[in-house]
Amino acid sequence: MKNVDGANVVVRQLDLADTKSICLFAENIYNTEKSLHFLINNAGVAICPYAKTVDGYEMQFGVNHLGHFFLTGMCCNHWSSEERLDGKTVIITGANTGIGKETARDLAKRGARIIMACRDLERAEEARTDILEDTGNENLVIKKLDLSDSKSIRAFAESINKEEKQVNILINNAGIMMCPYSKTVDGFEMQLGVNHLGHVLLTYLLLDLIKRSAPARIIVVASVAHKWTGLQIDDINSEQSYDTMKAYGQSKLANVMFARTLAERLRGTGVSVFSLHPGVVRSDLWRHQNLCIRISMKIFILCSKTAVQGAQTTIFCAVEPGLESLNGVYFSDCAPAMCSRIAVDDDLAQKLWDISCNMLNITWQ
Repeated sequence: MKNVDGANVVVRQLDLADTKSICLFAENIYNTEKSLHFLINNAGVAICPYAKTVDGYEMQFGVNHLGHFFLTGMCCNHWSSEERLDGKTVIITGANTGIGKETARDLAKRGARIIMACRDLERAEEARTDILEDTGNENLVIKKLDLSDSKSIRAFAESINKEEKQVNILINNAGIMMCPYSKTVDGFEMQLGVNHLGHVLLTYLLLDLIKRSAPARIIVVASVAHKWTGLQIDDINSEQSYDTMKAYGQSKLANVMFARTLAERLRGTGVSVFSLHPGVVRSDLWRHQNLCIRISMKIFILCSKTAVQGAQTTIFCAVEPGLESLNGVYFSDCAPAMCSRIAVDDDLAQKLWDISCNMLNITWQ
């Protein structure tokens, strides 16, 4: 290539016939480029013999259309910020995998002290090693937290309250999705217990420390799935019947309603609360799905996000200055979004609050 003064040419591998290659390319762009001003979808294949892409699509359609469609989606929702978190302490539940891990990685790069609250300590240690090598931030602490066991939650909170001087950001990220029917150690339906009740108890036990750390933020990772269903107030623990998708939707609706109610209760304390939809993210949350759903994800993947992309709205809610005026708001794609009508029903939210406190045997001041 001819030398041109001022030129800055970077070569990166991209195979439009392989969604994994597209994902890796997009993640590299996310991690190395501060901005993207132009995207030129030029590559293509013409009148070739019949063949399929790695993902099973007809080659010309897969490369010329779907590959670029996917790439554009991967690259065009990029959000970036130079905001630093030096001297701040962040707790992230489920920080060993998926968007929790990528959130931890990003906030570690910003200088925060990261407390990785994880059930699987072996996987947490692997994640810590990876993040440390990538960021150079040694202030990464692993602590055991099993959100399906109130004793584990209380032990974790007791440790934090004794050892930490501050908690500036609590990210209630961990979750379980559409699993077969089972119960937590305390007898709660697993999805409601882990996704909602476990985080309610954790927040309750850490709240005094969070208040003393103000200005502080509590972030609840919910989902657009909160729009799938309502609250089964008379059978919230799914004792009478169980539908895995509805139970998941109910737990995510509870997330949004809890965040809104808590935000109102904490108004004037310097603690802001947000809930969010991370997007449809390719992660091991889908591991419990039947074969039919997993096969359909092969097509759905073209509209889904990588873990890095899925973490962006969480990171936005954690670091973006000036969000205090949006206390209690539900976010998606790094912007305020509409939640369901049920989610903004204050009377129903109060009923959920009371039921949750009763199930957990706690009393909020």
